[in-house]
Parts: sequence; structure tokens; C-alpha cells
Amino acid sequence: MNKGELRAHMIALLNRSDCTNALADTFIDQAISRITRVIRIPSMEKTQTYDVANDVSGVSSINLPSDFIEPIDIYSEGKPLVRLPLHEMVEAQKTNQQGTPVFFTRVQGTYLVYPKPSTGTIVLNYYASFATLSLDSSTNTLTTLGPDLLIYTALSYAADYFIDERGPQFDAKSSQFLTEIQQQADSAEMSGGIQVMRPSKTYTD
Repeated sequence: MNKGELRAHMIALLNRSDCTNALADTFIDQAISRITRVIRIPSMEKTQTYDVANDVSGVSSINLPSDFIEPIDIYSEGKPLVRLPLHEMVEAQKTNQQGTPVFFTRVQGTYLVYPKPSTGTIVLNYYASFATLSLDSSTNTLTTLGPDLLIYTALSYAADYFIDERGPQFDAKSSQFLTEIQQQADSAEMSGGIQVMRPSKTYTD
């Protein structure tokens, strides 16, 4: 469903003549924000690769993507970076040591890394926010994967606004749909033929 179809269906379910398109859009935007805060599914995953240009001084930080919500992992030259408390990172960076990064720390919209790399790449896997629904024809992962979740979460906000007694019913359906989508995503990660038990030890002849 696109944004226009979602809005029309939401208004029809709400069944109130005083819910304008502008109000409905506000409820939809609030619903997207709420869902984004609580759900983590594979379709939200993205990868950002930073090519470290040759620089005598090295690179001490990378900028986070504009749609960044939460990190999954960050690694350089195939090795995962370990998160440090900020005060430890500040002390470490005073040494100006260069090399493949081993540690990282988030500061506002950046990740500080240490040691400072002058070559290679840094790869960030992260959860990204859903694309903005700017037009009636707009769609995103959420409108495709969980239109019912989006609609009933928007209805929950509408019920608060209009002091509608159906609010608990809308909340219950919203929670049900969110749980179903999250459980489906979790199940897909933990089941299937591609799952392999790793041995505790490896022996060679």
C-alpha cells in the first residue's frame, strides 16, 4: 500500500467525519516514529563502507549515516571493533597511534576510532529508519511489510487525539501485529537449512 491508500483505509476504519487528511498524516508519521523505536527486522539493515583515503595524519572519526538508528556491528579489515567508554577513547587518541582500528566510541553523529587508519576500509552494519512517505504514491519497507501495523498504530494515536473509547482495541491490534512481524523476523534468523552448529573445537590430521 502507498501512503494515500494507507491514509484512506485508516480514515475509513476510524469512521469520523472530523479526521482531515492532514490529521491522518500526522497520526501516520507518529506511528512510523513509534514503530521505528521498537522494531528491529532484517529489512531495516543497511551497510555503510568508509574508504579511508591515504592521509599522513590518519582518520580519527567517521560520520554516521543520516538514517542511522542503532549499530549492529562495525569492523575494519575483517576484524570487529570493540566499544570503549568515551573517557578511555579520549585518552587513547592522545597517543596519535596509527594502524588498523581496534576500538570505537560514539560521539553525537560520529564514531571515533582508534588507532587512526590511513588506508583500508571501515564497515558499519546498522539499523536504518524507514524511508519518508513524502507523497501519496510513496511506499517504504513498512508500508509493504506491515501496513496493518502502521494503520492500527496510527489509529491508536487518532484515538488519543479524539478521546475515542476504541483506543485500547487499536493498541491491542497494533501490539499484535508488531509482535507477529518481530517474531517472524526472529524466527527467520534462527531457523532453516542455512543454520549450522559451530563445533567447540577444530581438529586437523
